[in-house]
Amino acid sequence: MSETTADAPQLTRAEKKTIRIRWFLVGFLILGGVVNYLDRSTLSVANTTIAGEFGLDPFAMGLLLSAFSWPYAIANLPAGYLVDKFGPKKMFAFAAGAWSLVSIVTAAANSFGVLYACRVALGITESPFFTSALKVNERWFNKSERALPVSLVNTGSQIANAIAPPLLTFLLLTMSWRGMFIIVGAFGIVVALVWLRIYRDPTLKEQALIKGAEAEARVAASVEKVGWGRLLVQSNTWFMVLGAFGIFYTVWVYLTWLPSYLQTARGFSLAESGWLASLPFLCGIVGVIFGGWLSNRLVRRGVNTVRARKIPIVGGAILAAAAVLPVAYVDSTPLAVVLLSVGYFASQVPIGCLWTLASDIAPSNQVASLGAIQNFGGFIGAAVAPVVTGAILASTGGNYTLVFLIGGVLLLVGALSYGLFVKDRSLAAS
Repeated sequence: MSETTADAPQLTRAEKKTIRIRWFLVGFLILGGVVNYLDRSTLSVANTTIAGEFGLDPFAMGLLLSAFSWPYAIANLPAGYLVDKFGPKKMFAFAAGAWSLVSIVTAAANSFGVLYACRVALGITESPFFTSALKVNERWFNKSERALPVSLVNTGSQIANAIAPPLLTFLLLTMSWRGMFIIVGAFGIVVALVWLRIYRDPTLKEQALIKGAEAEARVAASVEKVGWGRLLVQSNTWFMVLGAFGIFYTVWVYLTWLPSYLQTARGFSLAESGWLASLPFLCGIVGVIFGGWLSNRLVRRGVNTVRARKIPIVGGAILAAAAVLPVAYVDSTPLAVVLLSVGYFASQVPIGCLWTLASDIAPSNQVASLGAIQNFGGFIGAAVAPVVTGAILASTGGNYTLVFLIGGVLLLVGALSYGLFVKDRSLAAS
């Protein structure tokens, strides 16, 4: 799609040049996503170390690993509303500063209770980040372009997941787990300060250049002040919640238990598992970008926008299930790692499209709200995953068979929810 439209006001060369800032903002949001997920990953990488220091069994560790996700899921609901109300500049800066301080405070924890409280606080403070990023993309990109930048922003989390095992393991081995938390927290404070300096919303002229007639339609649609609660009575919303639950559940089994799985079930050392665990996450980076690229390509070929988001979501979830389910029965370690890598690649294909789908379906003034509600569902799955996994391991003596079976089935639930029940209910589609 061209960046100009017939009815858009003519901008000077200097004004057109300023539009390029949107890609710089995307780049910085990727960096923000890296720091955001490094903070989340600290406990997973230090899993066995902290469990040993505090005398925690797998079930207790599962509770601790899920302590982030429960409050994060719940806090997404007000966070989406606050981002819609106050804008992404203030909310992202506040969130990055707050989660960084929590990470630094965590380094002083001296008991399970303090660690748990810090993880709860981390979940609350990190909740505005991805809704802020979605709002930035909704303001700076039109529908035919949006899936790629949203997916690129989501690669930040995958880059962090890929570099976290070796990077955080190095910090853990050289500075202790407490020093690791302090260093990662310091990164976030720098990100917050830079964001306050660089971010701005597009001007009215820039919005017209970027979106053309779409900008007018979105403004007209938002004149009808649809109550935030109206989102909760729409069937799309609840099937998006269920679908995100199924997909995020399995993703968070990877994020919270993969290093431990490689050490306890496959016999790798802490240092070896740090590098090996990065392989699936490197594949995840490619998966996120591929999903966004594919969705944009489908839109430009004339596929209905909502359908163009659903194809990568459903296809990725089904492929991920097909890769994850056999891991339960594979004896070969190399084959298991290949399947886990394919599974994580495929599970990340939907991620950027999930967020983009929310921006396509919601009214302009509720984009962050719908994205947050969907993310709430996803992180209920993320919260349940570590606890259920820990309980399974505690009751089976560390056997992961049921862990992978449940993960595969829930991926199929996610695929069915989006594929069959989330629909384009706009007048344009009827």
